[in-house]
Amino acid sequence: MVPVIVNGEAQKIAAFDNPDTWIKQDLWVETEFDTDGDGKKDRMHVDVTRPAQTETEGLKLPVIYESSPYFAGTASMDKQYNWNVRQELYVPSPSRKKAPPIVRTGKRPIISTSQTRAWIPYGFIVVHSSAPGTGLSQGCPTIGTRIEALAPKAVIDWLNGRAKGYTTPDGNEEVKAYWSTGKVGMIGTSYNGTIPFAAATTGVDGLEAIIPVSPNNSYYHYYRSNGLVRSPGGYLGEDVDVLYDFIHSNPDNCAYCDSVFRNSTIIANIDRKTGDYSDFWAQRDLMNYMKDYKAATLMAHGFNDWNVMISHSVRFIKVLKEKGVPLQVYFHQGGHGGEPPFNMMNKWFTRYLFGVQNNVENDPKAWIVRENDDRLKPTPYADYPNPDAKPVQFFLTAGAPKAGSLVLTKVNKQGKETIVDNFSFSGSILAQAEWTDHRLIYVTPQLKEPLHISGVPKITIRASSDKPAVNLSVWLVELPWTQGQNVKPTDNIIDREWADLQNYKSLSESKPLVPGKFYEMSFDLEPDDQIIPAGKQIGLMIFSTDREFTLWPDPGTKLTIDLDATSITIPVVGGEKAVKE
Repeated sequence: MVPVIVNGEAQKIAAFDNPDTWIKQDLWVETEFDTDGDGKKDRMHVDVTRPAQTETEGLKLPVIYESSPYFAGTASMDKQYNWNVRQELYVPSPSRKKAPPIVRTGKRPIISTSQTRAWIPYGFIVVHSSAPGTGLSQGCPTIGTRIEALAPKAVIDWLNGRAKGYTTPDGNEEVKAYWSTGKVGMIGTSYNGTIPFAAATTGVDGLEAIIPVSPNNSYYHYYRSNGLVRSPGGYLGEDVDVLYDFIHSNPDNCAYCDSVFRNSTIIANIDRKTGDYSDFWAQRDLMNYMKDYKAATLMAHGFNDWNVMISHSVRFIKVLKEKGVPLQVYFHQGGHGGEPPFNMMNKWFTRYLFGVQNNVENDPKAWIVRENDDRLKPTPYADYPNPDAKPVQFFLTAGAPKAGSLVLTKVNKQGKETIVDNFSFSGSILAQAEWTDHRLIYVTPQLKEPLHISGVPKITIRASSDKPAVNLSVWLVELPWTQGQNVKPTDNIIDREWADLQNYKSLSESKPLVPGKFYEMSFDLEPDDQIIPAGKQIGLMIFSTDREFTLWPDPGTKLTIDLDATSITIPVVGGEKAVKE
C-alpha cells in the first residue's frame, strides 16, 4: 500500500484521505536536560496523527515533524512592550514594560493540525511538539540555545526507540512509537523553520531531511547588524527578551525561568549599548554547531524578507556543500515565509523518507522565482549564486545635496560629502528626495539592457562622525522610484544593510569614535538575485538613522563620507560587460 510513487513523487492514497479515521494521541517525551530547576528532566508535549492502518494492519510509516513555540498562543504584540528606540547611541537602553502573561490555548490531544491534511494522505505520519516552556511542554524558553536543538532531538530519538515517551507529564506509563519507520523529515516557517535546522546540527540519526522556510539561524544576525543594534523589519524595538516574553506560554516554574533565563541570562547579556558580538550571541548562532550536520536540506527563503533576512539561509550554503549534504534552494522575490511548491517538497521527502531513487539530488541546485512570475513556478538554475555572476566594482562621484554618480572607472579627488542625521525621514522618503542633506545618493546611468544581480554585494566605506557614535545605513535602490497600489517587492529597494562604525575592526569590540577621524569599514549587504529592468537606474544611498530598523538618536549628528575611498562591489551575471551594454 505504501508508498505509491509516480514520477518520483508519493501519491495520495484513498484509504488515508479521510481525517475521521485518523488516530490522534498525545504524550510527553523525556529530554536529556532540566531547564526549569525542578531536579527532573524536562518533558516535551508531543502529538501524533496517523492513519488507522498503522494500528489495524501494523503499518509502519515515516514521519513529517513540526515543532514550534507558537502552538499554544503568544503574548500581546503591542509595541508598548518593545524597547523604546528613541534614545541616544552607545548608552544603556531605558527599561521596558513586560508583556502580560500569555493565556494558553489549545486542547488535548491536538497541539496543531498544520501539516496533517497536506501529508497524511500521501503516506506519512504527522507529529508536532511544543517547544520548551511553551504550551504543555516543561522547561523554560532559552531562545536559540542548544536546548532548542536537543528538544526535537529527543522526539526523533523517541520515534527511533532511543528515548522514552509517557502518557502524562509526570507519570511512568510509557508510550512506544511502534508505527514509525524511524525516518523523519522536519518542516516549518520562521521560528518553526529554525528548529529543524537546530535539530539537524545535532546529527541525530533518523532525521533524514528538512525543509526550513525563512529560518532564523543566528540571533545576532536577527537583532544586530555589523555591531549595530537593529530591529527585525516590522518589529521595531524587539530583542531577545521581548521574544522570550512573547512565547513563554507554560506558567509552571515561571518565576524560576524568568529569574534564570530572562533576567540573569538574556537581559544581562544582550548588550543594547554596544551591539557587540559575544559568547551570548555565539551560543545562539547555528553556524557554530555544524560539525555533525547531515540532513538533506531543501532551503526556502524570500529575497525581500526584511524580518528574517535571507543571509540567515545563504550563509550556510558553502558549509553544507563542503560537508557534502544534499542541498537544494528555493528562493522567491517575496517577503517572510513562502514554502516551495508542494511537488518539490514531496519529491524531497519521497527521496529521503521513503528511500525512492527519484534522482532529486541531480536536479538543478537552485530554483528562483523571477520578478513577475507565479511563486509556484520557479526558474531552475545550476546553482546560487548564479555561476555566471562576476564582481563589478562601482565608484562614487560627488553630487550632494543632489545625486552623484555611480561609475565603473574611478575618478580621483571627489572629496568628502556630509550627511546630517535625522530620524524623522524614512529611507523611502530620502531615496525619492531631489535635494536633501539627510542622505547621499549615487546613481548609475540608465540601464540599456536588463541587469541580473546574483550574490552578495559588498561595500567598503571610509567615514567620520562628529560624535563618538553614529548609525550607518546603506540601501541599493531602483530609480525612478515606483509609486502606486501595485508596487511589487522587487520595485524600489534592491538591497540594504546597517553597521556601527565603532566596529570597523571587529564585531566583538567597539570603540568610541574620535570625532573627525576617518575609519574604513567593509561589510556585506544581503544576498540577492534580481533582474533590474532596462531603463532603470541603480542608486547607492548612504544615510545614518533608518527609522524602520535602527535606534533613533537626537537629529544633528554629522556623518562624512570620503568618496575617493568608498566603493561598492555588486555581483552581476555577465560581469562588467553586462553593465556597459
